[in-house]
Amino acid sequence: MLNAVQAAVVAAVAGWLVLVAAAVFVLLRLARLASHASVTVTALRERNDALIDRAHAVIDATAGQLDRTGEITASMDEVATGMAELTGRVTAFAPLARLAAAGAGHRLARMPALLYGVRHAAELRLEDGRGRGTGQ
Repeated sequence: MLNAVQAAVVAAVAGWLVLVAAAVFVLLRLARLASHASVTVTALRERNDALIDRAHAVIDATAGQLDRTGEITASMDEVATGMAELTGRVTAFAPLARLAAAGAGHRLARMPALLYGVRHAAELRLEDGRGRGTGQ
């Protein structure tokens, strides 16, 4: 049989084997976890790179829109300046327009219209007289 020292050695070896087996099991689990974590981190980096590329594209598009907005604002400033100048010119011509409107009722202003009417009526009478004489 076994004496006490041999039994203690067998028990120590058995305990040692159990501890080594548990350590190997834990290390295998940790290796699998590290591998899975590595794959996950790699996938996240790829998604992060794609997200950063899309963010840069959006920022570039926004900068382009801001540039166009600046151009439109500058054009609107030019239009406002042109309108102010046009308003000044129209204001300068306002007294002339009032004078023309006031003179429209004057006898001299009516004279050309009267002469046109008389001439037109005379032409109609002449054509009417010619038509009767030749048609009968």
